[in-house]
Amino acid sequence: MGLISEVLLLPFAPVRGSAWAIRQVVQEAERIYYDPATIRAELGRLEEQLEAGEITEEEFDGLEDDLLDRLEIASRRSAGTGNGTTP
Repeated sequence: MGLISEVLLLPFAPVRGSAWAIRQVVQEAERIYYDPATIRAELGRLEEQLEAGEITEEEFDGLEDDLLDRLEIASRRSAGTGNGTTP
């Protein structure tokens, strides 16, 4: 039965391969997005922008809140599995 289903599903192989590739890209993007080191670096750049007068205090507060939320999610993800792969 396995051989027959593989032959019948062969025309869909490019779609299955594309779906796998998309899942891999999304997983890597999420890993980078929720990486605590990346978030801390972004917080540092944000503070530099504030000190340089490139952004206002209100903009800083909003962006900082977003980054701190991401950092909280990142710590929950890593605490839940040890590798940060699930929310």
